[in-house]
Amino acid sequence: MDKNNVFLGTSGWSYKEWIGPFYTKEDKSFLKAYTKVFSTVEIDSTFYRYPSKGTVMGWARHSPEGFVYSAKLPKLITHEKKLGLVADVKEDLEKFVELMEPLYLSGKLGCLLIQLPPSFSFKPEDLEGFFKELPSHVKFAVEFRNLSWMRPETWLLLEKFKIAYTIVDEPLLPPEVHFTSNIAYFRWHGKGTGPWFDYRYRAEELEPWVPKVKEAAGKVKTIFGYFNNHYHGYAPENCLQILQMLGKLTPQQAQAKTKVESHFKALTAFKDTTLEAFNGSRFTDLKELLLTFMDRGRLMRAESIRDDELAIKQATAQKVEAQIRDYHIRIDFGAKTISHNCEDWNKGLTAKRFCKHLGKLFLSMEEKKALKLLKTVCAQKEDWKFELYK
Repeated sequence: MDKNNVFLGTSGWSYKEWIGPFYTKEDKSFLKAYTKVFSTVEIDSTFYRYPSKGTVMGWARHSPEGFVYSAKLPKLITHEKKLGLVADVKEDLEKFVELMEPLYLSGKLGCLLIQLPPSFSFKPEDLEGFFKELPSHVKFAVEFRNLSWMRPETWLLLEKFKIAYTIVDEPLLPPEVHFTSNIAYFRWHGKGTGPWFDYRYRAEELEPWVPKVKEAAGKVKTIFGYFNNHYHGYAPENCLQILQMLGKLTPQQAQAKTKVESHFKALTAFKDTTLEAFNGSRFTDLKELLLTFMDRGRLMRAESIRDDELAIKQATAQKVEAQIRDYHIRIDFGAKTISHNCEDWNKGLTAKRFCKHLGKLFLSMEEKKALKLLKTVCAQKEDWKFELYK
């Protein structure tokens, strides 16, 4: 396998949660630290908004020679205007491609990703109309989120316009491999539930992907692949693991792999220790106990919430009710329920994970009282319900 035609990295790089497993507190520039380890990254932020010209020039300037960026098309084009079906997208597309020009001119633009919404079902004529508007000098990949596209007609359409099919690992689509252009594009989303991306791949789950990447290396000119399971720093760990399986791990990457795996090993050992005394009696420090419910990044964000943003409405041995900005929290010790309504809380319901607002609530209490209440939850966590506030 030619090591120069395989670019594997992560979807995004600017995550505070990665401080510890991947970054250090001394890293002033996440991008600079990232590019010391990986040779490519997928820019996820472009999906939500157009970057400024200065930002794109900064990406080109502050990355080493040979580093490659891929980027998602703005959702304005793919989701809101639905590739031109709702409103014309020609100017929007031209604007975005023009903004990416500094990366293209510096040889650092790998591919632009067309991620379709799940509601976009099989209508090849709609997709063909959009493909005709794409500039020929830029490489494109399309990611389907609807099972109806998994058919031979799709592969023929992509081959006609030389658009890469995005090979995915996710709960909705099968992990099929199709090569429809001179590049291959892989995305590993994870297998989690609410959301998919909060997932840490095991080695045995990555191993079946090794022959698929090797197969691609023999059939296409360039491979791009990105791990999108960015929660907690899982993405860099899993990417480094598959790089090792492919025999492509550099000394710098080996060092980063040891660091991130050591972090998770220590974290697992800590959690195992807490399970041995699950009633929480061994904890005398509130923050240490909170870290069994949330990661260090969320705890740091909890500490950054101002005291005047929190209003405790009720605090008894049976019930605690509070409000932080526009968010509400209710803890009912009799019913063994915790109710809250922020987005991060919603994402962590299945895992029974605290968000920064829950962290702030317990940090605001008198420490002995907070410890007592939190130990009550800890001792019977399996019986507690984490739910949305209504």
